[in-house]
Order: sequence, then C-alpha cells, then structure tokens
Amino acid sequence: MILNKKNFILFSFLAIFTLVGCKEEKEIVAKKPNIIFIMSDDHAYQAISAYGHGLNNTPNIDRIANEGVIFNKGFVNNSICAPSRAAMLTGKHSFKNGKVDNIRPFNWDQDNFAKDLQKNGYETALVGKIHLDGLPQGFDYSNVLPGQGQYYSPDFIENGEKKTYPGYITNVTTDIALNWLDKKRDKEKPFMLMYHQKAPHRTWMPEEKYLTLMDSITFDPPANFFDDYEGRPAAAGQEMSIYKDMDLVYDLKMLDKEGELKTKYRGMFQRKYDRMTDEQKAAWDAYYDPIIADFKSKNLEGKELAVWKYNRYMHDYLRTIQSVDDGVGEVLDYLKENGLEENTIVVYTSDQGFYLGEHGWFDKRFMYEESFRTPILMKYPKEIKAGTVIDELVQNIDFAPTFLDYAGVKIDESIQGESLRKLVKGEASEWRDAIYYTFYEYPAEHKVKRHYGVRTDKFKLIHFYYDVDKWELYDLEKDPTEMHNVYENTDYASVKEEMHQQLEKMRTKYGDSDELNQKNLNNYLEAKNIKH
Repeated sequence: MILNKKNFILFSFLAIFTLVGCKEEKEIVAKKPNIIFIMSDDHAYQAISAYGHGLNNTPNIDRIANEGVIFNKGFVNNSICAPSRAAMLTGKHSFKNGKVDNIRPFNWDQDNFAKDLQKNGYETALVGKIHLDGLPQGFDYSNVLPGQGQYYSPDFIENGEKKTYPGYITNVTTDIALNWLDKKRDKEKPFMLMYHQKAPHRTWMPEEKYLTLMDSITFDPPANFFDDYEGRPAAAGQEMSIYKDMDLVYDLKMLDKEGELKTKYRGMFQRKYDRMTDEQKAAWDAYYDPIIADFKSKNLEGKELAVWKYNRYMHDYLRTIQSVDDGVGEVLDYLKENGLEENTIVVYTSDQGFYLGEHGWFDKRFMYEESFRTPILMKYPKEIKAGTVIDELVQNIDFAPTFLDYAGVKIDESIQGESLRKLVKGEASEWRDAIYYTFYEYPAEHKVKRHYGVRTDKFKLIHFYYDVDKWELYDLEKDPTEMHNVYENTDYASVKEEMHQQLEKMRTKYGDSDELNQKNLNNYLEAKNIKH
C-alpha cells in the first residue's frame, strides 16, 4: 500500500479510534464490580447478631449489614448442603439443575454464574467447601474441601491436587482466600471469589482460642424445646432431637479416656480428634476433660439431660461461628486497606438455616422456618445505601442473576431466580409474592420425609409424601413458631384453597410435577439400593 497523504490521514484516524476504543474497553472492564461471595455451612440466622436474637456477637458479619443491606426473609430452595449450593451456582431449582439430593453427582458441564463471569472478563476463584464432587468448572483457581472437610489438619484439593494443611480449617480457608486475593489473581481484571467456610457444620469443633468463649453463659432453651408435635406426624417422625439423637461423643465431645461412654459414633469422633497435633490435643483435653468428669459424676436424665445437651451444643456451635466472623473481618479489612472496598460487592449467606433447639432439634431439612430461612447480607458502597432493610421474599436461586446483573452480563432465560439489584435500589415495581421449596432425601439419616411446599408472607402449605400423604398449613402471623397445623381447621377453608392454587401456580411456573417427583424418587432409591 502506498501511504499517500489521504491514506496517512485515514490510517492515523483508524489508529487513534482503535486506541480510544481499547482505552474505553479497559475503563469499562475496570468499572465492573468485584464480587466476594461468602458462604458458611449451617449458619442459623438466629446466630448472627445483626438479626437481633441475642445469642452471640458477630461484629464483622454485622458490618456487611450496617454498611449495606440485610434481608429479613431470605430462604433456600432445598435445605440440605449440596442441592442448595447447586441452586446457588445455577440459579435454578433442584429439579431443573439435577442436584436434588446429596447422593447423586452434580453435572458441572451445565452453565453456572462463575462460567458466565469468566467468559466476560472476570478472574474467578473458589476456596473452601462446595460439597459438589468433581473438578469445579468456571474457576481460574480452585482450592476446595473434599466432601465435608475436617476441622483440624484439613485436606484441600488445589486445582485437582490433594494437600493437607496444618492448622484450623476456618483460618486455613481464610488464609488461602487472602493469598489468592493478594498474590495469585490477575489484578488487571475484575474478580469473583467464592469464599466458603465449613463451619459451623456438625461436629462443631471450636478453634483452641475460643474453647472457653461464653463459658459463663447458660442458654435457656426455646419455648417449644419440649414440643410434643401434636397434629404434625411428619415432625414427630424425625430423628434430629437434641435429647434423643445427639451423640454424646461425636456431637458433644465427651471422648472420655476410660472409654466408658460407648456411643454409636464414638469411633468417628476419635478419628477427628486424632487429626490434631499434640499441642492442640493438650488444649482440647485441658478444656473438655473436666467437663467429661463432671458429666459422668452427675448421671443426668430426662429434661435435665436434655437441657445440659442443649447447652453443650450451643456453646460449641457458637464458638465455631466466632472464627468464621474473624475471617470475614480479615477479608473486609483487606478490601479496605487495598482500595477495593468501594467497587466490591460482598455477600454473606449460609447454604441453609439450622435448628438451635427449636422444636427440640438440631440439623435442617424441613420446610419449617428455622431451616428454610437463611441469613443474607450484602454491601456494595457504589449502589447500596448503608442500613437498608429488605422484607420481601428472596431465595438462594437469586444469587446467580444478581451477580450477573451487577457485572453487566446477560441473564439466560433458563435461570429461575430474580436479580436483587432493583429490589435493593428500591426500583422493583413488582416482586414475587410466594416462594417454592422441595426436599427429596428420604429414606435417610434424620428421617425427614420427602416434601414440597409454598410460602407467602402470611401462610405456608407443605405436602409430605412417599410413605405418607400429609398436608400442613400454618398461619405465620398468628403462629410464627409453627406449632399448630390448621389444614383441617374449617376457619381456614378459603386460605387452604388459595394456598393450593398458589402451590400449583409455583409448580407450573418452575416446571415441577408429581411425575418429576416419582422419577427423582426412583433414581434415589436405586442409588441407595432400596427396594420399594
């Protein structure tokens, strides 16, 4: 090409246009918000001080609410670990993403929000618990726990390679996350970090420095701790009673040196204890041995034993949360100290709620409020006004579209959740008036029946099925602790009809059906080798 004056001018213009375009593209990328998605495991909303229940103090998690928004009605789609996490990743209900229980594998080949962010210029990482087998897809870096993970000397799988780390799991997870933020990521790109803790999952083994935390506090059980489950046969049939089902050694750490407390899961806890170093064991024994001796001397029975077990449970459970809160503080401090706070979305949540003695229980699974509901707190200084409170119904399927919305990435039509962005900004002219729930893992541990249901602001309708056929209806305004099933109460006849209509509306909207339930049941029974 001969570079005459005319061509030279044209060439110069194109070069300048290209340079300007590149600069603008970089500026657009730079303006995309970073995302830190913090999830703990089995963290009851009652055990976050921002929710006002007074059980413990979580100043760092509270910072997210104080500097951003707290959701008072956050819920999950399926209150058990792996299905909840699959819904969070895909933005779809369990029967759509295929992960309906903890038994069958998760299909990592399907779309998830991390893949979409990665395709749109984000550096992505997953650190900690994910509880979905297989090498995670959508992440430039992953360092995850195999299965449930261990509290002491935990194993991790870093980009497919298994390693054992010395120390306490919550601190190790935080250190790995901070190391990626500070040293491993491409700092020219916006980032998305999923920072997911094991704690406070069973068996609630505290960090050494928190072994004596709250020792001076005696917790009063909830008012319905000695629930008799009248009118609620599905609730009566469970095996998650603190009094009857909580193992003295496995759950409550009564690993006596004499071996006199021979419980069902003693050997399993012994193996967890054996992961500790000699120094850790010394600190552990110095605290627990006197408690064990005192317990053995008292020969507690009945309600006295139940309340004793409740307090041992509460102390250990809340202590593990204190280490989680410390880690949140370290991450928030890192953002502030490195000039990242203003342009970073931070979310704190749990994979589901948890029972802290309500109905006499521990664990989750049920559609009853304490396990169905989950904490959700979010901050983003650029858009979210500090101290915002949201009382609308939101769900874990909303995380994926929310992150994509903030990142300026198209939300695929197959995603069933809704972006929380307009809701938080006060610009949502309409919002959902009901949410849908499913639970499939039965027959199984804890014996919670298979069920599905719908919740509105005022009422909840649940159908338990498989080897039962029972309906439950609750008036959440008059009966917030769900003690009175009013399904057969004629005063609620019109409400029952309306809730059945709402349930069918939800099932049609999301694509669920009795046929899908039967298919999932058959697959589950086959996987568990159960004849029916």
